Amino acid sequence: MKDRIISVDVLRGLTVLLMTLVNNPGSWSYVYPILDHAKWNGCTLADLVFPTFIFIVGIAIPLAMPIKKDDPENFLKIITRSLRIICLGMFLGYFYSIYFLGLQPGLLLLSIRLFFTILVGYCLIGNFKLKTKTILAVLIFITLLGLAYSGHENFAKVRLFGVLQRIGIVYFFVSLIYLKTNIKTQIILSASILLGYWALMTLIPVPGIGYANLEPVTNLASWLDSVLLENHMYIETKTWDPEGILSTLPVIANGVIGLLIGQLLIKPLPKLQITKTMAITSIGLIALGLLWSLAFPINKSIWTSSYVLFTSGIALLILSIIYYIIDVLSYKKWTPFLLSWGVNPMIVFFVSGILPRALTMIKIQDPENIGDTINVRDYAYHFWISPLFENQMVSSLLYSILYIILWSCVLWYFYKKGLIFKV
Repeated sequence: MKDRIISVDVLRGLTVLLMTLVNNPGSWSYVYPILDHAKWNGCTLADLVFPTFIFIVGIAIPLAMPIKKDDPENFLKIITRSLRIICLGMFLGYFYSIYFLGLQPGLLLLSIRLFFTILVGYCLIGNFKLKTKTILAVLIFITLLGLAYSGHENFAKVRLFGVLQRIGIVYFFVSLIYLKTNIKTQIILSASILLGYWALMTLIPVPGIGYANLEPVTNLASWLDSVLLENHMYIETKTWDPEGILSTLPVIANGVIGLLIGQLLIKPLPKLQITKTMAITSIGLIALGLLWSLAFPINKSIWTSSYVLFTSGIALLILSIIYYIIDVLSYKKWTPFLLSWGVNPMIVFFVSGILPRALTMIKIQDPENIGDTINVRDYAYHFWISPLFENQMVSSLLYSILYIILWSCVLWYFYKKGLIFKV
């Protein structure tokens, strides 16, 4: 912990905790609007989670490498880490596609799926020599990609892009930008990406549509996803992917903004001056984002440029407050709980994606319908939690909170034992 900037870990912990909260309601039919994503334009509390994490990914790069090392070994480390993160995300989409000897869904098939999960997780999170990490990551990536395009019906519609995949891609490009450019170039590059993305989305006619637009299915990013990711997109949207190809471009700018802040944090400046610089910059970013939203609406699904500026500003404002409390006022007694969440984010990302999938595969008899079964996750919610409150919004939120408590116990144990799992 002595070598870390605690305020960054605290912000990461807060972000991962909030992600876990909004991703695990008792019922998706009963979610408080602030904890659900905006249907299209707009920004809720839930919509702040992902860009804040991307922002932190950018910050962490110069913190981990304050002295730039632009050499082949460091490049190999970057590409290996990127592939490991990408493969973890890809595997989440493959979990339900794993079948063996014609087994029907049940405990035996679940055990086989969990065996492969543990095996893949160990290969991608295990602490091996760099060469071994690289070989394993490349082999798993080629295998997963090969299965997707093998023509096998089990993998014909598996999703290729996702949250972890986007994080891995952004980490790769932002790391290279850090190594290859100076701060002035990074500012110019970030602005160019945001302006370029705006131009692509609002000025380029969409093939088959004939005009540029920002509607859910007919915008340019959606069209590109439908062409390049056919059958391998998010199941809820089907014709486009919220973590798709073109919309990843402005996310890189999101990461570069974090990169700039990370370089500020390692400068030999008075901490109060750093706090003021961050606070003033955050207000500027928020204002620019709101102003740009008049022409290019704030939208997470297509990750608009105004969304990048606005959410980066919010994240930076929160960081400046946390940094002031921890690093200027030296008030740190409240931090261990959030630190336990902040130092092991990939474990939470991966396992909290697997656990709900596994629970839905464990079936028991449905007490209300003799002869029918219900999975244990739905059973726990409908028969233990839902009856406690007349307002089902409260029941659904309570389920999320209990899930948070479960993870808090696990992460606290890791924290007290000094266990940090790095990809």
